[in-house]
Amino acid sequence: MKISKDEVEKIAHLARLEINDLQKKKMAGQLSNILQYIDKLKDADVEGIKLSSGAAFMNNVLRDDKLQASPGPVVTLANAPERDEDFYTVPRVVK
Repeated sequence: MKISKDEVEKIAHLARLEINDLQKKKMAGQLSNILQYIDKLKDADVEGIKLSSGAAFMNNVLRDDKLQASPGPVVTLANAPERDEDFYTVPRVVK
């Protein structure tokens, strides 16, 4: 698949990148090469090949949920740097 300079321009706009004409030409070539390589992978014969991704076979270690009473604000706020009665006080981050 061939990528045009116009398509690179659209992608750059979506990514909020400012690129010049020389960079557009270079990126079009590089992206075209990547897509040609992916097209080659589509033709690979993988019949009878086992999956080898380790993440696909991992199991999560989960614990059973147990209902417990809340320790209350005295315990949960004991190490709070600042508090207002039963609430944490944090610096304002939104103006």
